[in-house]
Amino acid sequence: MAPALAQHELAHPSTVAWIDARLREAPSLSRYQLAKEVCARLNWRDPAGRLREMAARKHLLALHRQGHITLPPPRCPPPQPRPPPEAALDDAAPPAWPGFTGTLAELGPVTLQPITAGTGASRMWNAMMQAHHPQGRGPLCGAQIRYLVSSPRAGIIGGLAVSAAAWRLRARDTWLGWTDAARAANLTGVVCNSRFLILPGVQVKHLASHLLGKLARQLPRDWRARYAITPWLMETYVEAARSGTAYRAANWTEVGLTAGRGRQDTAGTRKLGAKRVFLYPLSPRTLNRLCPRRATAPPGWVRREFGGAKLGDHRLHDRLLHLAEAFYARPQANIPQACGSAAAAKAAYRFFDNKRVTMDALLEPHHRATIDRIRRETLVLVAQDTTSLNYSGRPAMTGIGPISNAVNGPQGIEMHAALAFRPDGLPLGILDIECWHRRAEDFGKRRQCNAKPIQHKESFKWLRPLDPIGDAARACPATRIVTLADREADIYEYMLEARDRQLDIVLRAKEKYRSLQGQPEAPGELQYVWPQLLMCPLAGTIELQVPRRIRQPARIATLSLRFTVLDLKPPQNKPGLPPIRMWVVLAREDAPPPGTEALEWMLLTSVPVAGLADAIERIQWYAVRWGIEVFHRVLKSGCQIEERQLGTAERLEACLAIDAVVAWRIHHLTFLGRVTPELPCTTVFDDDQWKAVLVFKTRKPPPETPPSLREMIRAVAQLGGFLARKSDAEPGTQVLWRGLQRMDDITIAFRSYHAAYARPP
Repeated sequence: MAPALAQHELAHPSTVAWIDARLREAPSLSRYQLAKEVCARLNWRDPAGRLREMAARKHLLALHRQGHITLPPPRCPPPQPRPPPEAALDDAAPPAWPGFTGTLAELGPVTLQPITAGTGASRMWNAMMQAHHPQGRGPLCGAQIRYLVSSPRAGIIGGLAVSAAAWRLRARDTWLGWTDAARAANLTGVVCNSRFLILPGVQVKHLASHLLGKLARQLPRDWRARYAITPWLMETYVEAARSGTAYRAANWTEVGLTAGRGRQDTAGTRKLGAKRVFLYPLSPRTLNRLCPRRATAPPGWVRREFGGAKLGDHRLHDRLLHLAEAFYARPQANIPQACGSAAAAKAAYRFFDNKRVTMDALLEPHHRATIDRIRRETLVLVAQDTTSLNYSGRPAMTGIGPISNAVNGPQGIEMHAALAFRPDGLPLGILDIECWHRRAEDFGKRRQCNAKPIQHKESFKWLRPLDPIGDAARACPATRIVTLADREADIYEYMLEARDRQLDIVLRAKEKYRSLQGQPEAPGELQYVWPQLLMCPLAGTIELQVPRRIRQPARIATLSLRFTVLDLKPPQNKPGLPPIRMWVVLAREDAPPPGTEALEWMLLTSVPVAGLADAIERIQWYAVRWGIEVFHRVLKSGCQIEERQLGTAERLEACLAIDAVVAWRIHHLTFLGRVTPELPCTTVFDDDQWKAVLVFKTRKPPPETPPSLREMIRAVAQLGGFLARKSDAEPGTQVLWRGLQRMDDITIAFRSYHAAYARPP
């Protein structure tokens, strides 16, 4: 009998009456004997034919506590709590395992050895997990199989464990489309990968995804042999701070987050913190049969960047995820085109009109995800910049103002963003976005500007992001964060505020003749930055790749470098401010080609410059600032943010929050294919996406092995017009956002064909 049906029969009045009669006629009957008789009466057995005695005892005890029956007193005292895992180990210290560095081929064939409790292999598994796994050895819950991972070349290299799945898991149950009854009937076929460890000394590329693939092939046979049940779905949980790269590479699907509670969290304290939920179908055919109405979950990156947004209503949250997925699939489409139907477009407009839907609320989960990515880096560069969004063609829109120096000129809003980058240019996420509109009555008051405090000026936009940047620095103490800004940020209060907050900055100087604090050897003598810097000796040269511009071909410029440290004097109209010590680096092209403007950067930085290598590094840091210009271009041209028709600036800002994350994602994907080209494309693209693109491109069935990330990105870019010639550089954001739009249509056709005509796998 099925467990759910047996539980129902156990609580039936006729069964309860039989239990009462049985206890009266046999008062010496123990709880254990009663459970066996109940199982035999109800034919309550597991798939192996064994009586479910422990399950029956559990439900009998529940009936006893509810007052339906009166059980005999227990004959043995209840079990005492288990000792701490450290005290339960058989060995005082874990053995030392030799490491291994090489390739999968050099490692040799890897085996997963199931182990039995009480054996030497079990003790070795316990010691290894307790020493190296964050959650220790356990205990594991319910049915379980533990594995030792070994190879002939390296010996023991890690361990795995699979145990019973969680009874309730909202992300999983929503994705499967399960009701309570469906979960109770089918949960025995779901198992949990509860432990996965590769020993620290083992450095083998792609080993993790290889082991997960091997586990998926071997586990159904082992689980069936031990429990007479064939599992059809695996689940696992990954810390929110980790991306789950190994599981993504092994084609697992991220479906959401846990609630942060464990099995014993009856009080709802949520001490464990939310974790990412990954699923892997061991039998797609069984999955399709048991869950025909399962939800089509948004891509993992959508849930990662928008999941958990605090909008006060789960329907708003679900709408946010679907809008982000739609905007990413068709970045250049307007809202009705992106949504795909009149009803979905109407729901989108209602979403942006909701008072709970604000820019800050929508971006908050993305900020958390950005900080998680920053935490994994040793150095992060945060670029600030401002751009104007032109809505002159929307005269009825409210909340916009002049975006030029003329009151009657173009109308729109101003946007200032702070974007985090790795030193190699890979964008990590948005730390801050601020939008505002200028008022016509404020024009013509430039002469009063110097008398205003910085907080009442538009230039305060450079100081405001120092709050979230400082929060990120405190949340990531092992990461050095340096803020980059162009000449517009050459503001004394900005440099002073960064110094007071102990934040590192690099900015391009605008004021060449800024006054310096008097030198002791020349008291009273007025000194300036530019003459002082030109007197410094030449430190060396650097070659810089200059991209192609209008009427100017790409070239390599040779820049001479000079640097020094100077004490900057506060402006004359603000004598009460203290001086600031800054390092100054000058990169100058002394001999530009004829008819070409010479390159010249004078950088101010709070990071000490001790030699030529440091000066070159500061130049390289500042060059990363160009990434935020690319981000703005993707936002305007790729996501068509200036074409949104939403009526008010408040609605537009909510839409801008989604478009900004989509623009970051496109920018991130473009660079990801350049810095990590060898990754499998399944870390970013779904199976249907890469198969659909390859089928469309080659007119052949898809290969069994997914292509690399670089190959897939180039294939998508070719859909957007990238020629992929040998002499061509890597594709840029423009051809990629065009290709993504075509890829979505091709994928929809691919899925529709297989749903209608293809045989189940």
